[in-house]
Amino acid sequence: MTDTDTSLRALLQHTHTIAVVGLSPKPQRPSHGVAQYLQAHGYRIIPVNPGHETILGETSYPDLRSIPEPVDMVDVFRRPDQVAAVVEDAIAIGAPSLWLQLGVIDEAAAQRARDAGLTVVMDRCLKIEHARLIGDG
Repeated sequence: MTDTDTSLRALLQHTHTIAVVGLSPKPQRPSHGVAQYLQAHGYRIIPVNPGHETILGETSYPDLRSIPEPVDMVDVFRRPDQVAAVVEDAIAIGAPSLWLQLGVIDEAAAQRARDAGLTVVMDRCLKIEHARLIGDG
């Protein structure tokens, strides 16, 4: 899937549960603001942060493989050098899509995910794209 507005809108409309890797409990962090926005717009957020039991009222898991239910998307707030491991976990849990936030760029890992059948969006902000393409309605 390419990053056209039509394909991005379809991806966002068919996504319901999002695992947020690197979700911070600190309100001033971008990951927190994005996840809070997504919650406010009806998405179920599953925090992935080994240092916390709950974030934004949801149980936090140490890694993707520990999540006991399916996820529609893996949203990544990690340094580019940590993306390859996240991609392997996303593939292992059968996640259909992977979203690498602004500044999170790893072409090889993104290609690995695509080769495994995942839809990949890279170097874009999920909150910005949702607001632009879907907004409040």
